[in-house]
Amino acid sequence: MDNATFSLRFVFLAKNRAKLITEYSIYINATLVNLGVLFAVGVAIGMSKEQDGAAGLSGLVAWLVATTVLSISGVAGLQGIEESAVDSAFGNIENVFIGILSGIVASIMYNRFSHVKLPDALAFFSGKRLVPIMSAAAMMIVSVVLLFVWPVVYNALVSFGEAIISLEAVGAGLYGFFNRLLIPTGLHHALNNVFWFDLAGINDIANFWASEGEKGVTGRYLAGFFPIMMFGLPAAALAMYHTAKTKRKKQAASLLMAAAFASFFTGVTEALEFSFMFVAPLLYVVHAALTGLSLAIAAMFEWTAGFSFSAGLVDYTLSLGVPIANQPYMLLLQGLVFAVIYYFVFRFLIVKFDLKTPGREDEDPGEGEVDESYSVEEGTLASEKDETAVMAEEIYQGLGGNENVLTVDNCVSRLRLEVDDMDKVDQDKIKATGVPGINVVGKHNIQVVVGTQVQFVADEMRKMHIKDD
Repeated sequence: MDNATFSLRFVFLAKNRAKLITEYSIYINATLVNLGVLFAVGVAIGMSKEQDGAAGLSGLVAWLVATTVLSISGVAGLQGIEESAVDSAFGNIENVFIGILSGIVASIMYNRFSHVKLPDALAFFSGKRLVPIMSAAAMMIVSVVLLFVWPVVYNALVSFGEAIISLEAVGAGLYGFFNRLLIPTGLHHALNNVFWFDLAGINDIANFWASEGEKGVTGRYLAGFFPIMMFGLPAAALAMYHTAKTKRKKQAASLLMAAAFASFFTGVTEALEFSFMFVAPLLYVVHAALTGLSLAIAAMFEWTAGFSFSAGLVDYTLSLGVPIANQPYMLLLQGLVFAVIYYFVFRFLIVKFDLKTPGREDEDPGEGEVDESYSVEEGTLASEKDETAVMAEEIYQGLGGNENVLTVDNCVSRLRLEVDDMDKVDQDKIKATGVPGINVVGKHNIQVVVGTQVQFVADEMRKMHIKDD
């Protein structure tokens, strides 16, 4: 490309920048206004054992039942009152919470009824065809319960949101602190629903991209994450690398640098956070506190930017042209300051308390030994496979193989696995693959943090997961 062509393209982009941002905002809003139904379908598929399309259809059916029965006109008809007398809570029934609930109900119905055989006269409705019917029936019952419960829940959420809003910068800081602190439990999603979506009237993400609300205020619950995800966490990764044992620096670097890049570029932080979340809880509490501080500072000075996915470089760049963004460049300066804080605080605490962050684990003579003769496909050695397949195979061995693994699933960065006997799981063998972390959830469920390549590892493991019927 010659200089003239490059200049013309640059001028074109500069002149059409506002138009491009406006069009992108329209695309974002098209998704955000339909998040409820997307969650209904997505959760239903994701939580069903076979991740079948029938589960997604059932999630949609459950969503339609709930939003129809609990609509203002539906409630008015059920209660025999005028629509104007219906509780205002039912005016906001098409929200993410109802979507998630619909998806959960549909997935339960799928897992319970997808293989049920009915008598010959009703055989057409057997198996997967039965699932949408049962989902509709179950959601009808749930809707009747919500008829009485939803106004209480909704008004409590609104009161909670208003209380946080009244605290201004301090409220934003508290939200940021608990947002990170609750990640190990998964409850941060419930917290995010209150502030990011239109569950309690805040709706920070959609309002930012639509440039609605007050400049310097809209985006308050988003902006402070950019300094953390783009600068703070990558600096923490550098501190962990510098404090790793010399002979393990290479292994630590492969994990930490990839996770740091994912955090900076896309805002996906789980791989990095899980690398120290359980082995060094002190660091994680400090990380949560610094996240809260970052949100409080950004809110105090009314520096705002927004994201539709997460607080990485991609979303930051796209948000620069949104009219309601306020001094977003200051978040970069704030990020540089937080990078310094993260690096030195993490380095000090790791060395002071001898924390076992990646590359500082205790010596284990048998660690990393893998039986290379093992293979699900006869005659195939692990050494002949690509890196992803090797990792998948080693993790699968560590889980106990076909005899112990019941289900294989994944989210954005984690393998979600169900096993028959947790005592048969060799966590040391799994950790030897270089995964950032392992989280045991109950007697039969375990999560293995892989990172942004988790989908490919999960696909390889599904190929290995050959269970006898």
